[in-house]
Amino acid sequence: MASPEEQLSITPGTFHSLDRFSNAWYDRGAPCWKEILWRVVSYLWFEGRMPLPSAWRVFWLRVFGARVGDHVVIRAKVTITMPWRLTLGDHVWIGEEVFILSLGEVSIGSHSVISQRAFLCCGSHDYRSTDFKLLQRPIRIGQQAWIAAQAFVGEGVQIGDGTVVTAGSVVTHDIPAGVIVRGNPAVVVKPRPRANS
Repeated sequence: MASPEEQLSITPGTFHSLDRFSNAWYDRGAPCWKEILWRVVSYLWFEGRMPLPSAWRVFWLRVFGARVGDHVVIRAKVTITMPWRLTLGDHVWIGEEVFILSLGEVSIGSHSVISQRAFLCCGSHDYRSTDFKLLQRPIRIGQQAWIAAQAFVGEGVQIGDGTVVTAGSVVTHDIPAGVIVRGNPAVVVKPRPRANS
């Protein structure tokens, strides 16, 4: 690790130069007015602490272009940046303070659970590029999966059906179906047992 004196001598562009950053190529998937309107609606009637019925939150997601199945449960203080890039199957549960940064498409299969404070992040930056290029790829979570509390799922990740991502885990690569993963980075620890009844 460089000493403080050496760190001060790093010239611009040695690693990246944020003045070269541009995301002009990026298509947000909706006009600016729609995104602004969603931010207002989300702040007033979606993200709040009030225990509003899930049907109310589902209604607003659908109004803004999300594809939402039946009997979906969405708790308070959930943030979804671009609902027009969200697909939820039937009987999906989304817990308090979940954050979905949907710079790319996010698909969550039926009967899956996204627990409290989990973060699904479709965006990152290329740390190898001088211009700190924006990266964005879709996230796909299969059916009957469980993303436990405070887990992180990164851009481009696909999680198989029935898989459990344990609390606090960091997933940056694809995970097969029917397993339990744990850690940072998350690794498979064992197969997920079938339900008893």
